[in-house]
Amino acid sequence: MNVLIVFATVEGQTQKIAEFAQSLAEKAGYDVTLFDAADKTAPLSLEGTDKIILAAPVHERRHPETFEVVLAAHRTELAERDTLLLSVSLSAAFEDGMDEAQEYITEMEMRTRFKSDLNALVAGAVRTGSYDYFATQVLRHVVLRDRDYDPGAGEHEFTDWDALANVLATFLEAETASTQPPSKASSG
Repeated sequence: MNVLIVFATVEGQTQKIAEFAQSLAEKAGYDVTLFDAADKTAPLSLEGTDKIILAAPVHERRHPETFEVVLAAHRTELAERDTLLLSVSLSAAFEDGMDEAQEYITEMEMRTRFKSDLNALVAGAVRTGSYDYFATQVLRHVVLRDRDYDPGAGEHEFTDWDALANVLATFLEAETASTQPPSKASSG
């Protein structure tokens, strides 16, 4: 079975997540292709792909434009395959941020007119070394305001790798669209 992982990254955490998904899928015996949505020169082919993992971070309430363009441009082909969206954000790191993290997906679905079969809200990371003054202030006073984490403590990875491994295993082990009723492939 062939698995395609389409990802976008800003600070590197989502690429780390995509590579983690790739490793798990390969260990399970799948043929895996990793595709960086930011590479505008690489052609994307979904031919022969059974399952697709989509992974992108959220910054300023949006997934990267290059990622959303890929989803919009290939939405018909994506809808014909099993898809898992990993939406990576700091909001997903906190119980009181889960509704907001879900809103990011809803807004992206409205912009791209594509809805994945399964969504997972994945906690991201704080990479304080890569932020300028403005980004640090937004992180401290907006993103992490009233949350139980001090960005002055330095870099921190919130990603729950065990929970992510469970989501990925569930998705990869599920029956493919080709073995499900025809209505599955036409939804989305």
